[in-house]
Amino acid sequence: MKKNPLAIALGAYALTLGVVVVSVAADDKAAPSAAAAATPRPSLTVTATAPQNGRWPVVVSANGTISAWQEASIGAEAQGLRLTDVRAQVGDRVKRGQVLALLSADTLAAEVAATRAGVVEAEAIQAEAAANAERARQLQSSGAISAQQINQYVTAEATAKARAASLRAQLKAAEVRLAQTRITAPDDGVISARAATVGAVVQPGQELFRLIRKERLEWRADVAASELARIQPGQKVSVTPAGGSAVVGTVRVVAPTVDAATRNGVVFVDLGKSESAKAGMFARGEFAVGEREGMTLPASAVVLRDGFHWVFQLGADNRVAQRKVGVGARVAGKSGDRIEITAGLAKDVRVVADGAGFLADGDVVRIAAKQSAP
Repeated sequence: MKKNPLAIALGAYALTLGVVVVSVAADDKAAPSAAAAATPRPSLTVTATAPQNGRWPVVVSANGTISAWQEASIGAEAQGLRLTDVRAQVGDRVKRGQVLALLSADTLAAEVAATRAGVVEAEAIQAEAAANAERARQLQSSGAISAQQINQYVTAEATAKARAASLRAQLKAAEVRLAQTRITAPDDGVISARAATVGAVVQPGQELFRLIRKERLEWRADVAASELARIQPGQKVSVTPAGGSAVVGTVRVVAPTVDAATRNGVVFVDLGKSESAKAGMFARGEFAVGEREGMTLPASAVVLRDGFHWVFQLGADNRVAQRKVGVGARVAGKSGDRIEITAGLAKDVRVVADGAGFLADGDVVRIAAKQSAP
């Protein structure tokens, strides 16, 4: 069968036209995709800030233990007496002279009464002997009484006087023993330990209570020998007990010796009143020893990843670049915590202030209209 040349030409033209239409349609679809790729969408809206220069505190950090400034051991002085009443418990705040416990006082009270009666009798005998001796002295010049008799009256007077004095001393000792049945606080403070039990028979020197005098605590900081020269009495210290809030303290004294094994010296710091600080707690503190010039950023601008500190620097096209920085101390301020930047960042750059934790290197961001204060 012979093919028609006109039909062949028309078919070829139609095929070519279809290819052109398909190519144009493909170009129309690819154009928006290329435009979208050329202008990436911002991943996050953030605020920006710049490093701030200022005076930065120089601190010496140390660890140590919170202890009682002084503890008083309160015990019994009387021997073999039974505890009849315990009036103080651990944690009680007591005043000087306050009764903490009572011992059985019946036997000693009877002894005091008997001795007091003996004193009255001895004083009566002393008065009679003194009167007799006085009459004998008056008759001495008349010769109505012998010298021997006069000596006897004078000796009786001295004996009666000594006997009365002895009984008065015995009465005082008995009254002291009776007073010792009242266990009292030797100073103002708080009870930190109690061993007293009703019904127990106590012995002299046996500890019944332990008292933190004046409720006064101190922090005993272990400071490296190389830093001791920078610490002086009167300096302020910020002490943070484990699990508690910071307490302001004052350096009282720096120990005159250094431990030969650890090469650390002890610094004694008086602590202010605090509910979070307890004797025996571990605490970390910082001694303010001076100031220096430093560059800082808000704490929210610094991200900790893989053990390093990073910030996200803003470029001209709002694309962020991740920068590793060195950090120093951290200080709380009225506008929030700030971190010292010691390396890795220029002074005239802008970085992401809030939202840095959600970014990755190369992300494009949108800057919020309201900038955070540098």
